[in-house]
Amino acid sequence: MRKKWTLGLGAICIGLSSFCDWAPDQVRSVGEGVNVLFIAIDDLRPELGCYGSRLAITPNLDAFANKAHVFDRAVCAVPVCGASRASLMTGLRPNDDRFRTFASRADEDAPGVPIIAAWFKKHGYVTVSNGKILHKNKDSMGAWSEKAWRPERDFRDYQNPENLALVEGGGQGPAVEYGNPNAVYGDELTLEKSLADLERLSQGGQPFFLGVGFFKPHLPFCAPGQFWDLHNPDSIGLAENRYAPNNVPEAALHSYGELRKYKDIPDDVNVGVPDSTQRVLRHGYFACVSYVDHLLGRLLEKLEELGLEENTAVVIWGDHGWQLGEHNLWAKHCNFQTSLRVPLLLRLPGQTEEFRVSSMAELTDLYPTLCSIAGLEKPVHLEGTDLSAVLGLRGDSMPRSTFSKFHGGETVTTAMYSYTEFRSRKTGKAVGEMLFDLEIDPNENNNVVSEPEYRQVMLSLSLELDSLRRLAKRP
Repeated sequence: MRKKWTLGLGAICIGLSSFCDWAPDQVRSVGEGVNVLFIAIDDLRPELGCYGSRLAITPNLDAFANKAHVFDRAVCAVPVCGASRASLMTGLRPNDDRFRTFASRADEDAPGVPIIAAWFKKHGYVTVSNGKILHKNKDSMGAWSEKAWRPERDFRDYQNPENLALVEGGGQGPAVEYGNPNAVYGDELTLEKSLADLERLSQGGQPFFLGVGFFKPHLPFCAPGQFWDLHNPDSIGLAENRYAPNNVPEAALHSYGELRKYKDIPDDVNVGVPDSTQRVLRHGYFACVSYVDHLLGRLLEKLEELGLEENTAVVIWGDHGWQLGEHNLWAKHCNFQTSLRVPLLLRLPGQTEEFRVSSMAELTDLYPTLCSIAGLEKPVHLEGTDLSAVLGLRGDSMPRSTFSKFHGGETVTTAMYSYTEFRSRKTGKAVGEMLFDLEIDPNENNNVVSEPEYRQVMLSLSLELDSLRRLAKRP
């Protein structure tokens, strides 16, 4: 007799044949009482071992992926921390009136809309926030059963005394620093709080929604020395496409102001980052990724130790991508896939196999999807897509277009193409377009929007973008 995996309070079944074939011997009922471990990692590119990277050293993320759904084509709504997180937590897409700024707040940009934690709390969950989940701790405070917690230590973890003094005095230290092995990092404190909370919540008798937000690999790139030593900087090298794409509009580029705030980076926007500094920056980024992978491994080990794997859905997500010199850009804040694509991994309770999900996904999809996994009704305001229909599928994909926005640039991404329209933020007039054929140009080096053979594709995607834009403007 074929076993089924029911999703929800016996009401929602994703018993697609390939999914049911995967189900183990006993019936797994996902629904009432399912916990959610909700892990956010700041500025994390999908350049991980489980995504095929030859540079990243991420054994814990890779081991998790071996028993999870790995979304190969997930994008953020906005390539900046505050707005991306506000969009994800509300399940709403950005438009000209919401999630526009670097410090977007869900409770201000979408007043009256319950964030995902508030919805779970309403349905009987204990909701806890540790570290960076929303951009600001004062955002949507009523959504949490306990006061949202962050380490008192500034996340800019400079370890040398002279650099700590810069931070305390209001200045910016270096963008990179080889870490002191005796230092205590803010993310280490977040981990310790979360380990204790997992143990406490496991004994509480209520289902929980535990948010754990790690700051690394956010600038500055500081990590304990052992994680620097994991990597050979000569192997990391420099980005391969350190040039603007062919025929790209000026609006697509920027002067990476976030990086230029640091004292070892040129202030002059007309001066690029020296190659020697670029090598250290890239080395530091991958060291920070390995460090946060180590912390993640300890968190997942605790989950297993407490026997919670069978009744806990675990989702790991990055809030946006990050430029590491591609197209001569650093940080995020642009509409290239290097800033829009994100890692997204989801393990259902008791899952023991990896599933690669080829369907397009948005971070806004997490809200409705987690509601389905927990067997909760969905609030009516959601604009994301419930991904439960693609869980457990092998090789198939759900045709889908995704929507991303940064200031005047709006992007529709499909499995084959990325198309962006830029408008002046002052006048609203069109100032440029870019179209990339991701199948033959995955690094987006050649804007083909003007090539005759792509005209029909461009027109079709422009209509699709207009449709997505209208959906994002729903009240």
